[in-house]
Amino acid sequence: MSEFDVSIVPCFSYDEDEVSSALKNLFDSIGGLDWVEQGMRVAIKANLVTFAKPEEAVTTHPALICALIKLLRERGASVVVGDSPGGLYNAAFLNKVYSVCGLTAVEAAGGELNRDFGQSEARFEDAKVARDFLYTSYLDNCDAIVNFCKLKTHGMMGMSAAAKNMFGVIPGTIKPEYHFRFPNPADFARMIVDIDEYFAPKMKLCIADAIVGMEGNGPTQGTPRKIGAILASTSPHKLDLAASKLIGLSTDEIPTLGAARERGLIPDSVDDLNICGDIDSLVINDYKNIAVKSSLLFDSKSKLFGKVAKRVLEAKPYVVKKECKGCKKCKEICPAQAITMVDGKPMIDRKKCIKCFCCQEFCPFGAMKVHRTLLAKILTK
Repeated sequence: MSEFDVSIVPCFSYDEDEVSSALKNLFDSIGGLDWVEQGMRVAIKANLVTFAKPEEAVTTHPALICALIKLLRERGASVVVGDSPGGLYNAAFLNKVYSVCGLTAVEAAGGELNRDFGQSEARFEDAKVARDFLYTSYLDNCDAIVNFCKLKTHGMMGMSAAAKNMFGVIPGTIKPEYHFRFPNPADFARMIVDIDEYFAPKMKLCIADAIVGMEGNGPTQGTPRKIGAILASTSPHKLDLAASKLIGLSTDEIPTLGAARERGLIPDSVDDLNICGDIDSLVINDYKNIAVKSSLLFDSKSKLFGKVAKRVLEAKPYVVKKECKGCKKCKEICPAQAITMVDGKPMIDRKKCIKCFCCQEFCPFGAMKVHRTLLAKILTK
């Protein structure tokens, strides 16, 4: 067992030799790939949220995935790469995602792209909120999972990294149901941690692609931002805690970290982590974030988080009409059916809106934004 909670190494490009060297250095401090056994089948759970080219910093970069495949195969493992983006979970949809995201390179590197589109039912008695859920069944046929995320901002959760990446095991068309089932950000975060903990026995390694992250209107329509790092941990929550420092967020600003801390899965502060590597030299002080005051969400004794406070503190999606192309994607994806089209533009019914930010996440033109009140901005500084 490694003495380190998280490992971080600098890596400033997706050059094949540089990423291969960086991954080897990264693993050395947390026990390497010693858990890999001859004949083992390993699933790389990537972030392939939508059709996006690698340079857009939306998805896990194929250069890193291919470098990891080669390292795993050197140890005698077979490797399958998969995810379930927000859309139909079938061959036609996934093949297009694989192609646009540059993952045709996976097969050239000796790996497989998942083409098993079955679904399995989970029963998790230790869950806080999600005791039953559906997931992608290709993971049943794997001996181990590597959670390989992309570091990005996120409209609902503040940050998307290792913990949030495992929400991708929920089949794409079912995801909106889970947003509707858990509309409160704290419960949604608890649901994500439930999924993480369900797969924990198989999740041998978590890695974050933070060579180029995403800031601003993430997780799909933000701006690429060079960070120059790769992180790894055996815990998605400890990795996320370290990643939050890189981009200038605290535990109180990320609901999934609040849910993990609630269960004792992370310490109170990133300073209490044992990190291998000079994280301070890689911190981005002016990263453009979407902060959520999650301490208010989890503090059940707080009178602040009443109806009035909720109205003035909660972020909400809004459309920038001059950027909207009237494609209706937001209307189609909305789990609460809170969006109608008026004069070719979306109108959000605030009484129906559950603030899941699916419209913001999947708007192909970035016209949906996250709006935060002035008071919310002051409280999250």
